[in-house]
Amino acid sequence: MDNPDAELSILIVDDPQIEILNRKYLNREGPTNVIAFPMLEGDFSQISPQLLGDVVVSIETAERERINSGLSLEERFTQLIIHGILHLFGYDHEEDENEAELMERKSNDLLKFIESGG
Repeated sequence: MDNPDAELSILIVDDPQIEILNRKYLNREGPTNVIAFPMLEGDFSQISPQLLGDVVVSIETAERERINSGLSLEERFTQLIIHGILHLFGYDHEEDENEAELMERKSNDLLKFIESGG
């Protein structure tokens, strides 16, 4: 996960907007907290290899989740951004339990790094 010149875009949306993306691109109903659109895979991945992709966060879902978890909005938002970026690098928690554990450990390591001031 060493790509110091990489670029990504972050889009902050509301629940209705992320619900549309969730349905259109993932064939899932309802809003979700974060969706990642990786550009490092697929037919056109070599066009711009420094472009990781797009991370879309629903601020409404993040707000609900932060209330339930006792976190600040900034903390929950940071968690979701890290989660989305890990997806851009190919981590996947949905298909493999071992991969899910690896992704969780990597996420926790990155959160600690950010909290320490990097």
